Amino acid sequence: VADIEFTDGEFRIVGTDRTRSFQSVAQAAAPADGGASFDESETFAPTTSTYPNGIHVCELEIDMGTGTVEVIDYSVVDDFGKTINPLMLKGQVHGGIAQGLGQALLECCNYESETGQLLSATFMDYTMPRADDLPSIRFKRNEVPCTTNPLGIKGAGEAGAIGAPPAIINAVVNALAEFGVRHVDMPVRPAQLWQIIRSGDTDNLTT
Repeated sequence: VADIEFTDGEFRIVGTDRTRSFQSVAQAAAPADGGASFDESETFAPTTSTYPNGIHVCELEIDMGTGTVEVIDYSVVDDFGKTINPLMLKGQVHGGIAQGLGQALLECCNYESETGQLLSATFMDYTMPRADDLPSIRFKRNEVPCTTNPLGIKGAGEAGAIGAPPAIINAVVNALAEFGVRHVDMPVRPAQLWQIIRSGDTDNLTT
């Protein structure tokens, strides 16, 4: 093996003109039945899990005349263990919060009651958060290195999307406490809130 080098797509025996192309080596190694070769698989099963921690705080305002919700301030502190890329981590959390805001206030699949036809199948009908729907987001890290892996890291992929919906919905419920509201279903639509504000109807809180 020490006498073989690979250059320009060919295997060559050092000091000679004897060569084999990469293609011919692959063909020689192929099974007689023509099946695939050079396959390799490996499984890694961690013996322990990592558990990130965080807290989300949402401040919002509800227009009493229209039922429109505006998130005006948002703060989040997360412990993801040791941070490798601070800017990428911040972007991951911001993106997750945007996704969670959409889940809490905007995104909904609507179906025609008799035929089951999906009515919100395009972006004209399926509302998603835009840049002007998002507040200024303050994000801070509280790093507590994980002790069960060599890098000291913890998962961060879904933290923003998990923490945002309950923070936003709890803020809505708190804002409507004077109307006797203790629970609302996601997504919280303006028409739903307008009805509650106008009638104090706490029995019809689903979308």
